[in-house]
Amino acid sequence: MNMDQALREFGIRDDTLSSEEKHFLDLNGYLPLENILTQEQIAPMIRRLDELAELEGEDAGKELHQEGGTIRVSNLVNKGAIFEIGFSHPRVLAAIRHVIGSRFKLSSLDCRMALPGQGHQAFHADWRSGVEPGDYYVCNSMWLLDDFTVENGATRVVPGSHRSGKHPKDALEDATQQHPEEIQLIASAGTVIVFNSHLWHAGGLNQADSRRHGMLAYYTRRDHKQLTDQRKFIHPETHARLSEAQRFILAV
Repeated sequence: MNMDQALREFGIRDDTLSSEEKHFLDLNGYLPLENILTQEQIAPMIRRLDELAELEGEDAGKELHQEGGTIRVSNLVNKGAIFEIGFSHPRVLAAIRHVIGSRFKLSSLDCRMALPGQGHQAFHADWRSGVEPGDYYVCNSMWLLDDFTVENGATRVVPGSHRSGKHPKDALEDATQQHPEEIQLIASAGTVIVFNSHLWHAGGLNQADSRRHGMLAYYTRRDHKQLTDQRKFIHPETHARLSEAQRFILAV
């Protein structure tokens, strides 16, 4: 199988995203896709993630990344068929393709739960340096399992910063502080926000009294390393249940 065949199997066409959506994503560096998940899909996801967080305890997230003030659950490809939609939805994959081109693969699939009173991040980009506008290597998708609100610290972004050619670590005197052009990505549970990972972004402070659940499906060009080496981690039973197109996206 090649990428064109995989994308056809997922049902992705040139018009899977509208021209207006593509323009918005190009200009601003992010694109909210509403109603990707239903409440009937979200509820068991949250239950499973909370269960995994409890079962894994201090080891939660170790396959990829641990972060103070949050619970990270990593390697979700192997932790339930319920999470397969994270690397299989045609609208989301079409947006990823639009940002980094048709040769891409999943780099990691994990969950970030910002705890009450925690979750604030410095502005960052998910690449080591600034890049030339249009020459993008990585793209992320945030799957909102809770409503993202001002109170619970919805993700902050600086629209258009992916086109600056600069990395926040080099451009900002103090990346932990509020940026004059930042906005918060306020949206309802079930929305997926695709964002160019060269966009300056940061988690917000969760001032609510409950965890904020978000699943992150992160993609890279096929000629770069995955954050989670799927060939190393994938379980035989996971591999067996996936379609050929899903295996191709995982590069297994």
